[in-house]
Amino acid sequence: MSKLPIIGITLGDVNGIGPEVVIKTLLDNRISDYCTPVVYGSPKIITYWKKAINQPDFNINIINSIDQVNHKKANIIVCWEEEVEIKPGEVTEAGGKYAFMSLEAATKDLKAGRIHALVTAPLNKHNVNNDALPFTGHTEYLAQQDQSSNYLMMLVCDDIKVGLVTGHVPLKDVASKISVDGILRKLKTMEQSLQKDFSITKPRIALLGLNPHAGDNGLLGNEDKDIIAVACAKAREEGLLAYGPYPSDGFFGARQYQKFDAVLAMYHDQGLIPFKFLGFENGVNFTAGLSFIRTSPDHGTAYDIAGKNKADETSFRNAFYAAIDLVRTRNENFKLSEHSLPFSQQRKERFRIDF
Repeated sequence: MSKLPIIGITLGDVNGIGPEVVIKTLLDNRISDYCTPVVYGSPKIITYWKKAINQPDFNINIINSIDQVNHKKANIIVCWEEEVEIKPGEVTEAGGKYAFMSLEAATKDLKAGRIHALVTAPLNKHNVNNDALPFTGHTEYLAQQDQSSNYLMMLVCDDIKVGLVTGHVPLKDVASKISVDGILRKLKTMEQSLQKDFSITKPRIALLGLNPHAGDNGLLGNEDKDIIAVACAKAREEGLLAYGPYPSDGFFGARQYQKFDAVLAMYHDQGLIPFKFLGFENGVNFTAGLSFIRTSPDHGTAYDIAGKNKADETSFRNAFYAAIDLVRTRNENFKLSEHSLPFSQQRKERFRIDF
């Protein structure tokens, strides 16, 4: 086994900013001191994008399988040979096709244990999803591949950690998809991840209400008192430090999140809007509850700036660092020596000041 973790990287939509933020992240050769990066895609895509963002000297080692990896360099596994017409900023069938091919190949190696974590660049669900391949997002796909029903989409940064009870579902369906047992499962998954992945022994978790004013004692809906409050009480009976439900507007307005280790939101925008306001450039998307590690930046394909060399790689770089930290936390084979700084501290002291 390598002394350093192997971190897989997907390219995402080739017409979005995925390839750009991948290249910008891997430009720092010091990364090879901490891990071995392996991109899943096509060298031809990299060649196009390194010219588009004026990085003609960027080099990457081309391989055909993971057993050919060079641990002193960034590597790319050739997942397809054909030419791909790249149209920066456009939604094309090819963009979805090759984003999924990259993800599929990386996931195969991830499940087999040939790589130790996966960092996914943004794709567009709409041009991946079709009748032959129903696809609602990275999180759901990876959970299905892991045969896990107890997974949780979490957004993490230095200031806050947010998990979601419901993910990529229409707002009109949210109320029908929350239940006492469902919330309790998400709470347990969150607590276990905070303990296992973030070394928080007894995490304090806040639950947000579903309705305005957390239902206002049933005046604005019964879900808060009949479902969320009941789930919270049952969690406490089982020893979890769960509190709520809190009205989300006052909760964030009064910065109550600072009193908790994590926040469990009922639906996507309820959790992600405040999270992205607080940590948009530094935030990382982490899929908790899986047997393997997956992180991603907390932004999308950003078609509006694709090909203009304007993409900020900070979130992707932080997702990459987070993957390394998570591997080191979970895997005894990659623990730091007693004389080494945690990578999270090193990235603050060494990397961020240099970019």
